[in-house]
Amino acid sequence: MTVSPTPHAHTDSHAAKRHWAEGLTVFAAVTLMIAGVLDIFRGIMGIAEDDVFVTTPSYVFQFDLTGWGWLHLALGAVAVIVSLGLFQSALWARVSGVAIAALIIIANFLSLPYYPLWSVVMIAFSGFVIWALCVARPDSLGGEGAR
Repeated sequence: MTVSPTPHAHTDSHAAKRHWAEGLTVFAAVTLMIAGVLDIFRGIMGIAEDDVFVTTPSYVFQFDLTGWGWLHLALGAVAVIVSLGLFQSALWARVSGVAIAALIIIANFLSLPYYPLWSVVMIAFSGFVIWALCVARPDSLGGEGAR
């Protein structure tokens, strides 16, 4: 004898998926906000030419520390703005969130020798953002992702 699911089983499953997707979007928004603020601080340290950065004379991607500072400051500011859009479940913010997190990963990979520990932390944060935004599908948000 087979038991047929009740009409509420599908509704409960859909609601659970929607809550899961909303939770991942909030996770991505908070994580991107943290990564953005940390990148802003890193940018300020680079612009001020703080002594916390290591200088590596034979690094392939050697750039001016002030230039790196401005790059990280700009990426951090955009990341904070995009994270605010993620709190509103905006579709543009989901797409931009993946793009800005990827750019943060690339920038931190290229600046690994200057501040290795912080770069690894930022790469991990940004990887979690990309994962969270790609796992939660916009159609599982019940139409809210199209705002």
